Amino acid sequence: MYDALADLPLTIEEFTTERRERDTSSGFARATTVLTLRGDDAVGRGEDVTYTAEEHDPECWETLELSLAGEYTLDSFSEFVGGLDLFPDPPEREVFRNYRRWGVESAALDLALSQAETTLADALGRNVDPVRFVVSTRLSDMESEQSPTADRVHHWLDVDPELQFKLDPTPDWPEPIIDDLAATGTVVTLDFKGHYEGTEVETPPDPALYGRLLETMPEAIIEDPALTEETRPLFEGHEDRVSWDAPIHGIGDIEALPFEPDWLNIKPSRFGSVESLLATMEYCEERGIETYGGGQFELDVGRRHIQLLAGIFSPDAPNDVAPSGYNAPEPQSGLPSSPLDPPTVDRGF
Repeated sequence: MYDALADLPLTIEEFTTERRERDTSSGFARATTVLTLRGDDAVGRGEDVTYTAEEHDPECWETLELSLAGEYTLDSFSEFVGGLDLFPDPPEREVFRNYRRWGVESAALDLALSQAETTLADALGRNVDPVRFVVSTRLSDMESEQSPTADRVHHWLDVDPELQFKLDPTPDWPEPIIDDLAATGTVVTLDFKGHYEGTEVETPPDPALYGRLLETMPEAIIEDPALTEETRPLFEGHEDRVSWDAPIHGIGDIEALPFEPDWLNIKPSRFGSVESLLATMEYCEERGIETYGGGQFELDVGRRHIQLLAGIFSPDAPNDVAPSGYNAPEPQSGLPSSPLDPPTVDRGF
């Protein structure tokens, strides 16, 4: 698939950035940067989803003195960007380098497709279908000292009884909550977050919690469990329910998993380059690995990008690409329902 895009001509005359910020349902203020490339009377936009808020301050970008103007192909631009240091100082986490590179490359892809007067789907010879999505949320925000409740799920179901959910279990979930959630029949993915070492959302493995959830929600996909001597036996015979997210940045990471996966959560920002993302999608298709789209609390064009990718590659999967309003601190009415009409564009990404 990448070969269909690699030779697209790309003319860049101007590069600008704009900071975005919004409160989220997880109890933190999300900041991102919208990256805009202009050339030949066309515009391309991407979104840097690095999680350190200070990295999105305008002075950080000004310190870089980044010069991207020139004549390229999409592939030669990718190679050029891959050789740049896009941070004035080493980022808090090494994976943020991929996040920022994806922001720049997705803007370049948007611009190159616009200049060629085509779309990503047309360039790849693919259809874009309506996208099934789930609502991803925690039952309490990360800064709250209150015990978690299932209230947020029920409030969303009051707004739209057809919603489905991706939830982040934590060891402080009491058994009545698990029974309550199971009874709704709406939880399709449980993100154990066992591979987020050194982050605020890191969740230590709890064999009792793992076992209880596996038993109580037998149809749910289990994402990113930490497989230890105590937890690995719980998944014997359930490997087809296990999905991976945080460890996956390319094909090599898939091949290094403890067993061949049936499911993967694909967040394009983790891959850094357009080439790595598309190579991974081909790898999954060839091996019958089911994928679903994932998000990073995008606030702008990056959200539409992941929705479009889901519409091309995984329209019927439990995609974590809900419209941004579903990430608001409180449930709200008037939001689009699932399945979501994919973004309609006559050119670009």
